[in-house]
Amino acid sequence: MTELVERVDDQDRVLGVVSRNDAIRHGWLHRIATTVCRDEAGRFLVCRRAEGLSRYPGYHEVCFGGAVGVGESYQVAAARELAEELGVEVPVRAVVKFLCRGEIGPYWLAVHEAVITGDVSPDPGVAGWVGWLTGAELDEAVGRQRFIPDGQEALHRYLATAG
Repeated sequence: MTELVERVDDQDRVLGVVSRNDAIRHGWLHRIATTVCRDEAGRFLVCRRAEGLSRYPGYHEVCFGGAVGVGESYQVAAARELAEELGVEVPVRAVVKFLCRGEIGPYWLAVHEAVITGDVSPDPGVAGWVGWLTGAELDEAVGRQRFIPDGQEALHRYLATAG
């Protein structure tokens, strides 16, 4: 199944609709929405990506998200991705948006925040493991595990903006 996205310019204005694969292959700007999940104690939800994924299998990540669909807002996409990936329906709050010069190509990345108070039910096709880490534990894990570079940039920008 082809995932369609909106190709955008350097001001995040829509130029047209393309497949996500074409956007990546040609280096066209498109939109990605991601969310940093915290619990009531302020811990971060971290996952190890499933081994069968085409991008970054087995890497760790602190952001959950994906492509913004055609006609979809960043915020709606962020909430949809949480429901799909973690099985939770929670409000998301926009924190920061920036032009990410990512590892697999450039894209606009909107980083959101969500507070999760209950259990998560991760999609096993997406996450092989999930767990809650304090800020210190996350810092230690980043030094020991492979984390997706774009997600680390998103986390740094989130922390600089959200505090």
